[in-house]
Amino acid sequence: MPETLTMQKAATAPAMTDAEIEWIDRSLIDASVRTPVMFFFTTAQTWLLAATLIGFVCSIKLYWPTFLGDWSFLTFGRLWPAYTNILVYGWGLPAGIGTAIWMTARLCRVVLKSQWIPIISGIFWNIGVTVGVIAVLAGNMQPYELLEFPRAASVLLFIAYALIGAWGVVMYQNRRPGHVYISMWYFVGAFFWFPWLYASANVMVGSSHIHGVVHAAIAAWYAQGLLGYFFASVGLGAIYYLIPKVIGRPIHSYHLALLGFWSFELFWGLTGMVRYTGGPFPVWYSSLSIAALILVLIPVGTVGVNILMTMRKHTYMVYHSPTVRFTMYGTVAWIVGMLIMILGSVREMDPYTHFTQFSIGTFHLLVYAFFSMTMFGAMYYIVPRLVGCEWLSASFIRLHFWGAGYGIGFMILLLIVSGCVQGGCWNDPVSYPHATDVMDQIMPYLRGMSLAWIPLGIAHLLFFIHFIAMVLRLGQPSGEPTLFAPIEEGGEAH
Repeated sequence: MPETLTMQKAATAPAMTDAEIEWIDRSLIDASVRTPVMFFFTTAQTWLLAATLIGFVCSIKLYWPTFLGDWSFLTFGRLWPAYTNILVYGWGLPAGIGTAIWMTARLCRVVLKSQWIPIISGIFWNIGVTVGVIAVLAGNMQPYELLEFPRAASVLLFIAYALIGAWGVVMYQNRRPGHVYISMWYFVGAFFWFPWLYASANVMVGSSHIHGVVHAAIAAWYAQGLLGYFFASVGLGAIYYLIPKVIGRPIHSYHLALLGFWSFELFWGLTGMVRYTGGPFPVWYSSLSIAALILVLIPVGTVGVNILMTMRKHTYMVYHSPTVRFTMYGTVAWIVGMLIMILGSVREMDPYTHFTQFSIGTFHLLVYAFFSMTMFGAMYYIVPRLVGCEWLSASFIRLHFWGAGYGIGFMILLLIVSGCVQGGCWNDPVSYPHATDVMDQIMPYLRGMSLAWIPLGIAHLLFFIHFIAMVLRLGQPSGEPTLFAPIEEGGEAH
């Protein structure tokens, strides 16, 4: 009799709506990835604070070389590679991995069953970065850009990311039947390309059968591939996910997005030798890379048109939504960064930009202004869905945006302008016969870069404090998202 009553109650109970079922699915997915994603986000932000401090010290050393110069591990030759590697491997890749894990699980609509795989990967990754940074500061490093870590650290990083990459492929294979969204193409590409690039480059530069300038070519191929096949892939994948999700409308053209993806994958891998135009290599190497980089205008145009058309009639969301504001900053930075990189690579401009502060400016334009600002936007969207509360203060978010946006914008402007001035001086040996004469011309810009680090440091510290408050669940009650200003109709999508 009780069983009959139970069956009757179940039969008369109202059926769940599709929206309720979807909400339950998302909640289960978010719960399954909460620990690994928050682990990657937390460690990434810790490394970002370390990169900020070291970067600030490096900027001072450019015009005050003896600053902290009594210790060998604090010399510029060790601090600078430590800074770039922490920015890339300590902050950038873990932030991108955490974002890709969450978005892949959401897009594949699959609950993560083996949380230990990404967690162990994260532990190995942070051990590898720690070992690598200590080795670099001790002077035990390889002489190749972004490949400075010694073999032991490189092996740990490869194992860690290989686990993540394998996990991502398995998630993709087990996805629910249905449409494969453009973001998944970018994430699967990042899961595959980075471990292959990293392993191949480390094996080849460490091989006793490869000598001389070939090592430099391999390093250039890897560094360029890292910027495109990880940072651009994860950043663009996140942009394609976040902007349509927040404003509540589909991407303008899926076919245009696919054209941008495949053209980028095809051409970017050939662009590495723009780093050695005029170097001791056959001319056709750099000519091919310059031509390929010019053809990257195709994905740049498709992304720009797609995002701008998607945002049409919704540009007001930049005023309201932290996620949209950070993400649109990143989108514009990527377009501008690609155009500046293309302009600087042509043979008429290369003598004035090569081996100058201009190259460092384009690096920060892509790694920080594009990728990092996009990751900040992604974290502002993802974290509340994992911890069950909303961000504590819109004022903190606003200060973070203006500090990071103006700080990195001012720094990049100084780097690019000083690079052009520096290149002009190098190409005028009559007026500037000595290296000190050239340094005198760019000294005001170098001092200005130290000032740019101040708002950046404040922004990073505020974001870290705000993030820790979320980890401790001290945010606002879950429900309406924390916005810069209220929206009368609609709101940020969940």
